[in-house]
Amino acid sequence: MSRVKGKYALITGASAGIGEASANLLASKGCNLILTARREEKLKILAQKLEEKHSVKVYIYPVDVRVNESVELLLESLKAIKTVPDFLINNAGLALGLESVQEGFIYKWDAMIDTNLKGLLYVTRAFLPLMIQKGEGHIINIGSTAGWQTYPGGNVYNATKFGVRALSDAMSLDLVDTDIKVSCVAPGNCETDFSLVRFEGDKDRAAKVYARYKTLEAKDVADAILYILNTPSHVNIPYLRIMPKAQRNVYIFKEKKS
Repeated sequence: MSRVKGKYALITGASAGIGEASANLLASKGCNLILTARREEKLKILAQKLEEKHSVKVYIYPVDVRVNESVELLLESLKAIKTVPDFLINNAGLALGLESVQEGFIYKWDAMIDTNLKGLLYVTRAFLPLMIQKGEGHIINIGSTAGWQTYPGGNVYNATKFGVRALSDAMSLDLVDTDIKVSCVAPGNCETDFSLVRFEGDKDRAAKVYARYKTLEAKDVADAILYILNTPSHVNIPYLRIMPKAQRNVYIFKEKKS
C-alpha cells in the first residue's frame, strides 16, 4: 500500500543527489512534487521526465533557501495555486572544505550555516503553519552521521548537522499537540556531488573519497525516506541512520581489496 500516492511532497535541493533520487522514487509511487533548487534548468528537465513517465504533477521553483525572501516567494506561489505540501523534505545542504578552525574560511562557514541550518529553518517556518492548519504532515530533515560523530576538519559542518539533529528533536516537541511527524535521516558516506562541492570542483580529490569502499547511492537514502513516509499514521521514526555496510562510523570502514 502506498501512503504517498496523490499527496504532495516539497523537496529542497532537488536538482541532484538525494533530492533528485527522492523525487524519482516518490513520483514512481504516485506522489505529486514541488521541487526547489537554485539550478532551474535541471529542475525543468527532471520535471518533464517525471510528469511524462509517472503522470504526476510536478511544480518547480528556483529557490535559494539561504535567502528568506526567496522562500517567501515560494510560499506565496504555492498559496496562489492552493497547494499545501503533505511532506516537507529539507534536503538542501552542503559541506565546504576540511580546514581546521584556526585555518578556516569565513565564507565557507557562512555558506554551511546559511544552507544547512538557516535554510532549513526558513523553509520549515514558511510551510509548517500551513501543515498544522491542514491537520497533518510529515517533515523529514536530512542530517548526517556527522551529526553524531565529529571528525578532523569537520568542525563547522559537524556543528550544522548536530544542529539539524537538535532541531529535529525540538520541532517534534513543539509539535506534540499536532498530528505532524518529524524525522531525521542521517546518511553516512553517499556517492553524490557532495564531495565535489566540498572540494570546490576538484574531481580527482572527490573521487578518492568514494574509491576506498562501496558507498551508499542516493537511491538508497531515497528508499529510507519512502519507508518512513509509508509508515502508518500512528507510527513515527524520529531518527534513521543509514550507512554502507563497509562503513561502521566516520573512521572505521573496510577498504576494497586492491
